[in-house]
This record gives sequence, structure tokens and C-alpha cells, in this order.
Amino acid sequence: MDWLYVIVIGAVAGWLAGLLFRGGGFGLIGNIIIGIVGGFIGFWLLGKLGISLGSGTLSTILTSVIGAGVLLFIASLFKK
Repeated sequence: MDWLYVIVIGAVAGWLAGLLFRGGGFGLIGNIIIGIVGGFIGFWLLGKLGISLGSGTLSTILTSVIGAGVLLFIASLFKK
């Protein structure tokens, strides 16, 4: 059940990051996949920096959006 939660939160985060980074997205499915991977990156990156956005679903989505945004930015560099 935890994996389903991660996938759903990652999908929402990828969709939101795709909206924030217009022109840098990879379509709906691509952004959802990037959001799922970005969620893991966001938790790793903010953990290494010692930053905590709190607990709960909203902080999980924000952390995932940050990670997905970083991943979308890096992926857009290679896309061009």
C-alpha cells in the first residue's frame, strides 16, 4: 500500500512540476514518471541539506514537487 501512495503522490507532483516548468515537460505520462522519480530525489536532496518541510501529505507533495522540478530542469538540459 505504501508503494501505491508513493506513486499517487509522485504522479501529482510530476503533474504540478510540469505545470510550473512549462516548455520543459515531457507530456503527462512523462511528467508523472519524472514526478515519481523526483519524489525520491526530493526526499534525498532535502535530507542531505537538512531541510524538513514538516509532516503530512502536503509536505510530501511539496518535497516531491521540488525533486521533480530539479529533475525536470536537469532533463530539459539534455532534451535540447
